[in-house]
Amino acid sequence: MTNRKGLVIEPMSKRVMNLSGFLDQSARRFPNEIALVWGEKSWSWSHLQRRVSAMAAALQKQFGIVMGDRIVVQSQNCNQMFESMFACFKLGAVWVPANFRQTPGEVAYLVKTSGAKGMICGHLFPDHAAASREACPELEFIIAIGKAEFGEDYDDIIDRFVGETVPVAAVEHDDPCWFFFTSGTTGRPKAAVLTHGQMGFVVTNHLCDLMPDTTHKDASLVVAPLSHGAGIHQLTQVARGAKTILLPTEKLDVGEAWRLIEQWRVSNMFTVPTILKMLTEHPAVHLRDHSSLRYVVYAGAPMYRADQIHALKTLGSVIVQYFGLGEVTGNITVLPPAEHHLEDKDDAHPGTCGYVRTGMQISIQDDAGNEVPAGTTGEICVIGPAVFAGYYNNPEANAKAFRYGWFRTGDLGHMDEAGFVFITGRASDMYISGGSNVYPREIEEKLLTHPDINEVAVLGIPDPVWGEVGLAVCVARADRSPDGKEIIAWLDGKLARYKLPKRVVFWPEMPKSAYGKIAKKLIREELIKRNELDEPDSNSGAH
Repeated sequence: MTNRKGLVIEPMSKRVMNLSGFLDQSARRFPNEIALVWGEKSWSWSHLQRRVSAMAAALQKQFGIVMGDRIVVQSQNCNQMFESMFACFKLGAVWVPANFRQTPGEVAYLVKTSGAKGMICGHLFPDHAAASREACPELEFIIAIGKAEFGEDYDDIIDRFVGETVPVAAVEHDDPCWFFFTSGTTGRPKAAVLTHGQMGFVVTNHLCDLMPDTTHKDASLVVAPLSHGAGIHQLTQVARGAKTILLPTEKLDVGEAWRLIEQWRVSNMFTVPTILKMLTEHPAVHLRDHSSLRYVVYAGAPMYRADQIHALKTLGSVIVQYFGLGEVTGNITVLPPAEHHLEDKDDAHPGTCGYVRTGMQISIQDDAGNEVPAGTTGEICVIGPAVFAGYYNNPEANAKAFRYGWFRTGDLGHMDEAGFVFITGRASDMYISGGSNVYPREIEEKLLTHPDINEVAVLGIPDPVWGEVGLAVCVARADRSPDGKEIIAWLDGKLARYKLPKRVVFWPEMPKSAYGKIAKKLIREELIKRNELDEPDSNSGAH
């Protein structure tokens, strides 16, 4: 092999640790300590390892799974879903988790797109199993979590294969381990290919930047679906032998979450901004002891400053923000507890999502791929070991996602002289009004400082005069009835006039994606259903 400088380099092995090794290491070091808790049940590390080994043996010997095969998992959080991750990894197979809130048709699309050989499906989702079989006749088997007509029960299979083991697959750096499906807020979901080598770096990076000093004495509460960011977070816990606590119910029970935090002395958890907002606004936060919390991580969407300040006042200096798409498995920026400030002083970098993660590099680029000066808005691009291997079987998407080796996030923002990054919004969210670029996030931040507004989303809509204008969809706080005209009048003077939304509408609740995010694609669809997208209104902003 010859590198670009003409130096001759002897080829080296690309072998890396199989990610199932994290479980094996913790089971060896802490065999009798609690690994996983779900409701009244708990499993030690050695017990969890035996169950994973049994399922891996079954997948190989009964169902014929070999290295590279894909297995879709449709289930709410449970021990079986958690175990299936490691069983797939051990065989060198690819874990393909679906968000359990997706529709049968959406999951069937994931099965078809991934080319799955098999499926593990919760017994509460027979329609998902049926739709997947219909869409993908080549699907060879479905295993049911719980008793169901569509497949053999997962635990019955465990009982039959308990005590059996299979060799851990020898994997190389670029061997796929996880298809991380994007949320599809602007189109069909795409399968981001995560690899064993990449994810080994991600786990190390999470422990370095998000949760330093995590050990087997720690406990982590899961309040989001394991199919995405929470699953990566929990893989990190396994690497350190920290116990994982699952909520006992399908829906987020905030009161129960705080009870479990107190009971298990939970030290860290992964959330998204909407969940963190719910946790800190619930009265139980003041009734339960949460002094054990050291790292309350939030990611997946920007957190509005008003909500951030409330969380800081409620929980203290324990919140950690990171910015990163599934394609970079969260590893773009970090804002640790010490960089979260209550006051908006200049040296506190108010509004930042943090600085670059260890081992990664960020570039703010213009449309031609040139890096722009500090303080200039452009597209946030990134390189480094956490960047995914590409989208599965989607060369067109890969061509759009990479430029000169940089992964293009599709997020707009700028970086200050100190290296702190500020997100302006998604490139697809920006609209042009009267020839000026308008970034909805800036307007949303201002609206959320109004005492009557709880949630907000601003979208650009067509306008015969200005090309596009803003429409603000708001959710009012309890027992408040704000008026749209008054809201716009209140904004006047706080923003340039061309940024003022032309209309404000109020809804009882905001449409959210299966991942708990306020999804503008869903909001636009709802506006069309309600016939509010083009509805004339006397609430008018002005240029």
